[in-house]
Amino acid sequence: MHQSTEGFTTHPYDDDHLHEECGVFGVFGAAQASAMAALGLHALQHRGQEAAGITSFDGREFHTHRAMGHVAGNFDRPEVIDALPGQIALGHNRYSTTGETALRNVQPLYAELASGGFAVAHNGNLSNASRLRRDLIRRGSIFQSTSDTETIIHLVATSNYRTLLDKFIDALKQVEGAYSLIALTREGMLAVRDPLGVRPLVLGKLNEAWILASETVALDVVGAQFVRSLDPGELIVITDKGLVSHRPFEPQRPRPCIFEQVYFSRPDSFDHGVSVYQTRKRIGAELATEAPVEADMVVPVPDSGTPAAIGYAQASGIPFELGIIRSHYVGRTFIQPGDQIRHLGVKLKHNANRAMIQGQRLVLIDDSVVRGTTSVKIVQMLREAGAREVHLRVASPPTRHSCFYGVDTPERSKLLAAQMTIAEMQDYIGVDSLAFISIDGLYRATGEPGRSANAPQYCDACFTGDYPTRLTDQEDADLPDQLSLLAERVA
Repeated sequence: MHQSTEGFTTHPYDDDHLHEECGVFGVFGAAQASAMAALGLHALQHRGQEAAGITSFDGREFHTHRAMGHVAGNFDRPEVIDALPGQIALGHNRYSTTGETALRNVQPLYAELASGGFAVAHNGNLSNASRLRRDLIRRGSIFQSTSDTETIIHLVATSNYRTLLDKFIDALKQVEGAYSLIALTREGMLAVRDPLGVRPLVLGKLNEAWILASETVALDVVGAQFVRSLDPGELIVITDKGLVSHRPFEPQRPRPCIFEQVYFSRPDSFDHGVSVYQTRKRIGAELATEAPVEADMVVPVPDSGTPAAIGYAQASGIPFELGIIRSHYVGRTFIQPGDQIRHLGVKLKHNANRAMIQGQRLVLIDDSVVRGTTSVKIVQMLREAGAREVHLRVASPPTRHSCFYGVDTPERSKLLAAQMTIAEMQDYIGVDSLAFISIDGLYRATGEPGRSANAPQYCDACFTGDYPTRLTDQEDADLPDQLSLLAERVA
């Protein structure tokens, strides 16, 4: 289980979901930029709840405040914001997929380079960071964190190119994987999206100020107007002279993460001009067409399953009901001494609405099944509350492969769909029937005709195993096992 600090652990219900690594938010040219960054991070809190940080620049000095925990409680105090002066600010929410849970890994990361101060905040994961790190250490680099983001700083610092922009581009051309990142320098702000566009990054305008964010909802919260999404492989430079766009990478066929549509993004965000909420409703409607069942009501696992459940109910004609009530005041629970108390702690977050579901046949809608432990507990809770039948419908295909692009995914041996057939999963979870949306159905819900084997429109590797980049660090990790197997065969 993913461990946090101070004796807390991720809530049991949350631990069985995939977790986005982080959210980024940048402000250039606004009064009280750090306060605006804090508001933006509030809107992106769902993307990373482990830690948060803001770096500002006042024209002379950089100022940074980083802390474990949520944005609220860390950046809602006037003295914290007052200590972050300037009209330029960079913020970050973190949920770690690489690096330990420690303050030294909280972003933005800051370093003094030959050209001056350099702060960076990164959403994604570099799939060759370990190899690059080993090479950099051999050449004399001294790392202060275990985050893959620091690799970028060292690559910039050791580049032989002359200008900071060229050093930055040189560094990015050496990394593999997924990244949407924002860097803050004395001259201005840099923002870039990886050539495949796996992770989102949008640009907005508030009066004369430029705003950058992981999702459009963060623009809404600060009152900024959406301008556009950064294109895959696009790098923009914002200075007092304005905004300049660069295309330093060879064009590639974009592969944005499809799970942004399923779960990661807030439903009130737009992803490439498409309402995430409407897409999730269409996913539910596709599920109703692909996997119909006779039932009395459609019940979501709140909150992530709710839009798909509404779509399923509307398409099937089965009434939508809140058969499970979620408490929004429970994020983490103390580690309890016994199994009985720990089980009761699970019900702090979700509880069956007994008056609605007793004696009823339920279609239970969830966004995904990862380890399956949450599904088992929810189904057991519903049956104990008197549900006559429980039919589970899942708004994503079976998750059979790990993600290496900035999503906290268990190793494949712990993914339920990688170890069991659908029938075996049905028995394990304890439902009367189980069905997942097909990969083509998921694509149709996003507005595509279906998945083309020759030209997939999204990164869907967690479902298909079709990774769009080389996985250098994973290959290095697997090499000893491959050599051992080869030795056994030779022997």
